Amino acid sequence: MNYLTEHATATADGRYAYLGPLYRQVKQAAWDGLREAATGAAEFSESELVAKFPNEARIQLFGADNYQALRGMHLDGIVLDEYGDIHPNAWTEVIRPALAAKRGFAVFIGTPKGRNHFYQLYEDTKRDPDWFNALYRFADSGVIGGLTGDAALAEVEAARRAMTIDHFAQEYECSFEAAITGAYYARELEAARAQRRIHTVPWEPTGSAVETYWDLGISDATAILFVQRMGREIHLVDYYESTGLALHAYAKLLQERPYTYGMHHLPHDAGARELGSGKTLGEQLVALGVRPIKIHEKNTPLDGINQARLVFPRFWIDDTKCQGLLDALANYRADYDEKKRTFKDEPRHDWASHGADALRLLACAMRLGEDAPRPKTRLPRRGVLSVEQARKEPMGVRWR
Repeated sequence: MNYLTEHATATADGRYAYLGPLYRQVKQAAWDGLREAATGAAEFSESELVAKFPNEARIQLFGADNYQALRGMHLDGIVLDEYGDIHPNAWTEVIRPALAAKRGFAVFIGTPKGRNHFYQLYEDTKRDPDWFNALYRFADSGVIGGLTGDAALAEVEAARRAMTIDHFAQEYECSFEAAITGAYYARELEAARAQRRIHTVPWEPTGSAVETYWDLGISDATAILFVQRMGREIHLVDYYESTGLALHAYAKLLQERPYTYGMHHLPHDAGARELGSGKTLGEQLVALGVRPIKIHEKNTPLDGINQARLVFPRFWIDDTKCQGLLDALANYRADYDEKKRTFKDEPRHDWASHGADALRLLACAMRLGEDAPRPKTRLPRRGVLSVEQARKEPMGVRWR
């Protein structure tokens, strides 16, 4: 906050922002920090979480659970706090363009959360002279909070005794290798990397048809996983995720990719009728040429997670086209219940949920014996079963 305030007071009509993972979290923690940093230099509006300076500069606080609120802004600078917990699309789709017009600056800070997009940014900027890159471990600085010397050492040793090895390595040693506390797929991802199943996994045009597995969102993100089955190996060859697009944009996206398609798999909520149109999302996709389609029955998250863990050894994942999926899987975790001192039964719902839910749909389809290669088809195909006919089919709904 001091850094943002310093720039705001020196730049007439400057526009600066602070972005944290959750709006509620930002309001509870960062707002007090901004008021302290800019007291005597700015006026404050708590309803907007904004500090207004006499030179017409502004600093505004945002939560990444609605990072689209920054779209269209022209920023002189921004701080992204706990970047490992922020959806990577916030930077690439919204914030980076917002900085372009004014050639503004960006500061990324946070605690490592495994080998996710924060790790990738850290590694990439090591080799880029236009970026300042630094990692601060307690062992390097000897400072923790406001403590130094023996007092700092005593505090760190007390923390070491109270925390798990991974949690201590993450928080005090800034380790990107430590597993995220409560992460569902930490061991599976570690094994896949050790066995070199996460690397370049190209689409094989002469192989089986590519099937897609979706997590559909209306106000939330939509994720699409592109899968090719090669014998017993399941190749995850591509991944796409975006927010706020209409269905026809996703249909166009599929048509623009070079793949020959088999089945398109949708979650159970794609069979619910919309109040306005009276049509299901599945019916709308069929009308747009996305066929054949199968709508799966609902499954519980933990059941699907367990199934995904069982079949993970069969996954081969492209580390470039599926980087967004890998980020999501690394960050998909359970919330910790402070009162009960245990992890909650339900996964944490945040930006990482969408890719993880698409993978869960794939795993559940495999459990139902759907891991045989599908016949190849091109988009579009004609002919649609009625909803009544389709619902009579076993294991969900198929539309052709």
